[in-house]
Amino acid sequence: MEDKVKNLKKGRTVAFISVLISLALAIMKGIVGYLFNYQVLIADAIHSAADLMTHAASGFGLWIASRGKTTRFPYGLYRAETLACLVVGIFIFMAGIDLFKDGIHKLFHLGSVTSFPVFPIAASLISSIAGVIIAKMESSVGHAIGSQSLIASSKEAFLDIFTSLAVLVGILLVYYRIPYAEGVIIIIISLVLVKIGAENAWIALLILLDANLDPDLEEEIEEKIKNIRGVKGVGTVKIRQSGPFKMVECVIITRPLLSLYKAHEVTDKVEQMIAEEYEHIESIFIHVEPEKKKNLRALIPVTKNLGMDSVVDHHFARAAGYLVLKLKEEEAEIINFYENHFLKNKEHLGVKTSRSAIEYETDILFAASIGEISFHILKSNMIDVFKAEAGKSVKETIDDYYTKKLTRLEQPVHLIEESQISKMTPRRHH
Repeated sequence: MEDKVKNLKKGRTVAFISVLISLALAIMKGIVGYLFNYQVLIADAIHSAADLMTHAASGFGLWIASRGKTTRFPYGLYRAETLACLVVGIFIFMAGIDLFKDGIHKLFHLGSVTSFPVFPIAASLISSIAGVIIAKMESSVGHAIGSQSLIASSKEAFLDIFTSLAVLVGILLVYYRIPYAEGVIIIIISLVLVKIGAENAWIALLILLDANLDPDLEEEIEEKIKNIRGVKGVGTVKIRQSGPFKMVECVIITRPLLSLYKAHEVTDKVEQMIAEEYEHIESIFIHVEPEKKKNLRALIPVTKNLGMDSVVDHHFARAAGYLVLKLKEEEAEIINFYENHFLKNKEHLGVKTSRSAIEYETDILFAASIGEISFHILKSNMIDVFKAEAGKSVKETIDDYYTKKLTRLEQPVHLIEESQISKMTPRRHH
């Protein structure tokens, strides 16, 4: 947050430097134009005065925005910068209209001068050089901090360079008494100014109305959220601009049985990802909704495959095989059975069988006992573990689940040490 405020202050400083330069240019061109009777230079001085007002509006907006959040304005005053951008656009538009009028006037009126315009030419060249400095400075800082008003001002400053050059050409044309050319050049530049002013004012208005201006960014963030472990889907992603920053609102879908603690953990991951990868996003609001899944996939370790009459094994990792079931609203259906091929090599049984359960996209595991490593692997992949009773049939276990007689485990049934001891004890097969 402190970095964002520093960026706003940096933008404010650049805007006020531009104000001082524009003020100096306006005074210089106005005086030189008046003393040497060059109306084209006086018109350019008026145009620089319009620039002065746009830079002042931009700086004022950034100054207000940099004051940070308060009790009365808990979301900050960032939109003051957007409002300033609207003012900037209007001033650019008006400057373009005024310049257009001057161009029409100059089509039919030639100035009367006798001496070569050394000082007017020098004033136009200085104005062009200053325009390059202002434009580069505002564009660089504006894009760096995401300031729309500075970017708008930089576009107008780039046009100032061509305006000053056009004025320079106009001064020479006036001296050589060539009709029409000066007015035509000024009219073309004025139309470009009108276009840029209208575009910036329109964008600012859309931002103030919370319009969706960056659908590509919404899609990009949505795809990245989907790749976060624990997120089953993304409902909506909404982005709105607030001054130089963006605010994101999104709805993420998680497993229906996910605990509040785990859901909060998932939202923390989403927030962290967005904050780290998108520095211009200032606020993130995330709403969690459980997945409305009609069917859940369950896994049960069994001694042998006897369908719904299969008996629940005492162990998870060292069971003979696993039944995969589809749990509907009121009944269960067996969709697969696979043998535990990892029993041939008893190293890391818990890890291997847990990964196998994950590959089967398991939602729920029913187990009589489970080791610490297996438990945490499954829980980290958002798989709920319910305590089943060894020796009971699969049908009885599922009935107990539907009647809410089973307990969801929040910790492993036995620790690693107990698991290692049991591995050393030979199992008796009947």
